[in-house]
Amino acid sequence: MRIALCANLMMFVIGVVGWQVADSAALLADAFDMLADASGYTVAWIAIGRSRQFQENAARWSGTMLILLGIGVISEVIHSYVAGSTPHGWIIFAFAALSLAVNGSVLAMLSVYRTSPQVHLRATWIDTRADVVVNISVLVSGAAIALTGYRAIDLLTGLAIGLYVIKEGVELWQDADDD
Repeated sequence: MRIALCANLMMFVIGVVGWQVADSAALLADAFDMLADASGYTVAWIAIGRSRQFQENAARWSGTMLILLGIGVISEVIHSYVAGSTPHGWIIFAFAALSLAVNGSVLAMLSVYRTSPQVHLRATWIDTRADVVVNISVLVSGAAIALTGYRAIDLLTGLAIGLYVIKEGVELWQDADDD
């Protein structure tokens, strides 16, 4: 859990730099997702050995962070659409490839929690699974932007990520309520 936390904090900072360099709503979405996950890992770590109610609340916290992240990303997409942006495809691709490598490693480490009876630990695996899906979509969008030059791909990817992350947050709430 500690390694996952550090990796996500590091990738949040790198993602924010990538967002600035590449002018990409999709990279910002990825960076915010890393921050939300770091928060979720911290809460899950604190919840280990605590009461079931505390663990369920930890999962709800992770879900809430994802929902807020998704809303923030959608707001950035709207801002980028209105203000205009010029995303740089190969830079997006490079940052997304790094994020995918890090999150793939973290997902492998956290796979032991996939079927954990503790909902807050399952939540860490779900959060990281969402990260990998996000990384792949950003990677593909970066390549598509580089090959076509269409900035709308970045905006659509950012919007899709925002909606997907909101869905993942709602799933965490439902999982905590079902437990």
